[in-house]
Amino acid sequence: MPRTAEVALPARATLGEGPTWDDRTGRLVWVDILACRVHTYDPATGADTVVETPQHVGAAKPRAGGGLVLNLRDGVGLLDPDGAFRWLTQWPVEGRRGNDAAVDAAGRLWAGTMAYDVRPGGGRLNRVEADGSFTTVLDDVTISNGTGWSPDGTLMYYIDTPLRRIDVFDVEPGAGTISNRRTLAAVTRGQPDGLTVDADGCVWVALWDGGGVHRYTPEGELDQVIDLPASRVTACAFGGPDLTDLYVTTASEGLSEAVLAVQPDAGSLFVVPGAGAGLPSQPFAG
Repeated sequence: MPRTAEVALPARATLGEGPTWDDRTGRLVWVDILACRVHTYDPATGADTVVETPQHVGAAKPRAGGGLVLNLRDGVGLLDPDGAFRWLTQWPVEGRRGNDAAVDAAGRLWAGTMAYDVRPGGGRLNRVEADGSFTTVLDDVTISNGTGWSPDGTLMYYIDTPLRRIDVFDVEPGAGTISNRRTLAAVTRGQPDGLTVDADGCVWVALWDGGGVHRYTPEGELDQVIDLPASRVTACAFGGPDLTDLYVTTASEGLSEAVLAVQPDAGSLFVVPGAGAGLPSQPFAG
């Protein structure tokens, strides 16, 4: 039976992205990149609180000590529990901004970037330690997007959107090094954007201009399709008390008034109740 996506939070986000379930608070953190906003959504009450950021914010992830780590235009910043902001590390490059990010089992932030003009090779993927030191892991990226790990931590899945595929690497978990890049699956419906990995090791991928979410098995076979009433689907993550609800962000950026008239929920936060079994998110160690 096909699973159905419901509107969890009606919104008109310009570029909704990066949903992450915070187990400690029972809330979902997500961002509107181009509006410079970090949202925190409470499904128990329907409340959505907003914090403004000093720059375009590609991702926001919970920190081990409270607060959030932010992947911003010019680097990585920290929001303390009291709301105070400070930079952790900066790498400003004219015409470039932060995009999607993820935290590995060791608490390191894998922060992607991209050029505003989407020029080939204009982005990077950096691995950021708790003290702000970082290593550029991939230096020839166009749109650094979804990043996630297999349940045992030995594989990393990664999307550079224009390549229209999901790549997989072998991982040395302690060192955080990756090797042996290869293709898990080609994506032919729209373009692949954000991803999440479930407890069965399957990879769920949001489809930009594809109006849905695909789930791929660890062998790269497409085995589930979820349709959404919004074409620009950006990212997905499991949440809820038992991590079975799939939250999905969408965008209204670049859609004409005519398209928005037939996609009134573009930019909203969606949920697919009981979609699968998610993995707990890891907080950033810094």
